[in-house]
Amino acid sequence: MNTQNRNTLLFTFLSLALLLTLLLNIAEGQVAIPVKEVFKSLFGGHADKTTWEYIIVNFRLPKAITAILVGIGLSISGLLMQTLFRNPLAGPYVLGLSSGSSLGVAFIILGAGFMPAVLSQFLLSSYGIILASCIGSLLVLLLILIVSQRLRDTMSILIVGLMFSSFTSAIVSVFTYFSSAEQLQKYTFWSMGSIGNLSWQNISILGACILLGLVISLASLKPLDALLLGENYAKSMGLNIKKTRYIIILATSILAGSITAFAGPIAFIGLAVPHLSKLLFQTSNHKILFFATLIIGSIIMLFCDTVSQMPGFEFTLPINAITSIIGAPVVIWLIVKKKSIQ
Repeated sequence: MNTQNRNTLLFTFLSLALLLTLLLNIAEGQVAIPVKEVFKSLFGGHADKTTWEYIIVNFRLPKAITAILVGIGLSISGLLMQTLFRNPLAGPYVLGLSSGSSLGVAFIILGAGFMPAVLSQFLLSSYGIILASCIGSLLVLLLILIVSQRLRDTMSILIVGLMFSSFTSAIVSVFTYFSSAEQLQKYTFWSMGSIGNLSWQNISILGACILLGLVISLASLKPLDALLLGENYAKSMGLNIKKTRYIIILATSILAGSITAFAGPIAFIGLAVPHLSKLLFQTSNHKILFFATLIIGSIIMLFCDTVSQMPGFEFTLPINAITSIIGAPVVIWLIVKKKSIQ
């Protein structure tokens, strides 16, 4: 079987797996809904019971769409970062964007006692927390872009991003020290991540941000292939390294920043999925990896959300814990497998 036929077969299989995972994700939960009823509700009909229809349309479908958007955004931004820095451990939050978002949210939640009552009431709402997260991520992005103008070495930008992350984490620790138990609990819940509390309006905004990030990412696919062979080779091909770097950082910031704002920091998806795509398709062509990563990220995020729902139980586990529990062994397995092949 030639490479093209193999890739076509893999994409067909992954597309069917995505559909099956989506149906399973919507069907499972505290209330079990037959898969055929979910299929009927999604594709032009109505479920036999009005209760099932209400649960599907108002709760499970929005959550499933959010899971797909989060899986897509984190996986693609992880692929961009790993190629830009030529570092297999680089992820979507390596530039400190997640830490910036966390600082913004910590400032609102943990510093609410120092604000006027009217202002703190708005800022502690879901919209206020989203706004604070966006501002925190944007400030870190601006600092990264300013610093990157003075740095020629891409690896130096990675180090600067890690330093920003450490700096913002230290400030969050100071806020934590002076906070009450109630404030700490609310911040902890946010840091665990959640994809089940978004309205259709929020999902529309998140979807628009993800779409914008993907469009920018598509423009950088050819430069990414060139960067795999090193910056000197890319320059010899006429590639503008500084411009390419800005485009990749901007795309990653839009994808990772918007997801952190709406769903909280979600670990390991952006780190594990690009490796899984490369292992499955056995290619370094970013045109193939882009779409492979996009689909696999959606599947894994839907699967993690299904596990977090604990079908048959009356509680839901934090999505961030599930992605870490599943993602960490996957990364270890991939590293071991890669070393054994070599």
